[in-house]
Amino acid sequence: MAEQRLPVPRLRGVTREQFLEHLYPQRKPLVLEGLDLGSCTSKWTVAYLSQAGGTREVKIHVAAVPQMDFISKNFVYRTLPFNKLVQRAAEETHKEFFIAEDEKYYLRSLGEDPRKDVADIRQQFPSLRGDIKFPAFFEEEQFFSSVFRISSPGLQLWTHYDVMDNFLIQVTGKKRVTLFSPRDAHYLYLSGSKSEVLDIDNPDLDKYPLFPKARRYECSLEAGDVLFIPALWFHNVISEEFGVGVNVFWKHLPSECYDKTDTYGNKDPVAASRAVQILDRALKTLAELPEEYRDFYARQMVLRIQDKAYSKNLE
Repeated sequence: MAEQRLPVPRLRGVTREQFLEHLYPQRKPLVLEGLDLGSCTSKWTVAYLSQAGGTREVKIHVAAVPQMDFISKNFVYRTLPFNKLVQRAAEETHKEFFIAEDEKYYLRSLGEDPRKDVADIRQQFPSLRGDIKFPAFFEEEQFFSSVFRISSPGLQLWTHYDVMDNFLIQVTGKKRVTLFSPRDAHYLYLSGSKSEVLDIDNPDLDKYPLFPKARRYECSLEAGDVLFIPALWFHNVISEEFGVGVNVFWKHLPSECYDKTDTYGNKDPVAASRAVQILDRALKTLAELPEEYRDFYARQMVLRIQDKAYSKNLE
């Protein structure tokens, strides 16, 4: 089966009312152009960020290869002053390095205490807060976090989903983003929230034969573009050049639906986690039966889940 590739729609000059009334309810990715993001898209050069961000220590991912894999952890965590990170991430090769002269850097900003504080660029990088405006397309009380991201050219982040809606604001540089519908999750060979398929352009079809059945939604982001990524949509991101971005996450569901200990925004909703635990117990109970009976009752359970839980309203 040939891959189905679909462009992510692009719209310019969308208002808050248009987004909330007509676009947001569709629950599909969308690139928004021409939004007022402040001066950051012209101001955040390597020189400016190095000066304004200062020498604050930041924890970063360092990888010897462009394709980062969060399952096998083919990277190491290191700490650098922020200004040094910016300068190194903008380079193709490095005079100073940790593991290789062409190593790749990736910053995903954290809260002051990552165990209890969420990331918010306005708090962790106050010298930059006046440069950026977030799209006011959700209520302030829905806000969860704003994550500062800096990537070396060529860096590719693993395919994963988040449990909250978010805007990926491309401040500088270019990214290629590939998204997959939640309805195609069974083709993505998941390990938790992440896909095992690293090379999505040249997958190992002996190992991942169903992967080409997943529909690909693709877009390129340049400075000033904002990508709306609905919760549960899988996304894979390649930085085609040195780039700076900010993810703004907000709560699509009522606050009580989310795990209160989650500071990253990637823990499944409380009810979903509870349902998975119940399923695990059910599978353990089924294992007590002989194979013929286990197979029969497992199929009945699958049919019941499809009948009671699958949506008939989604595409």
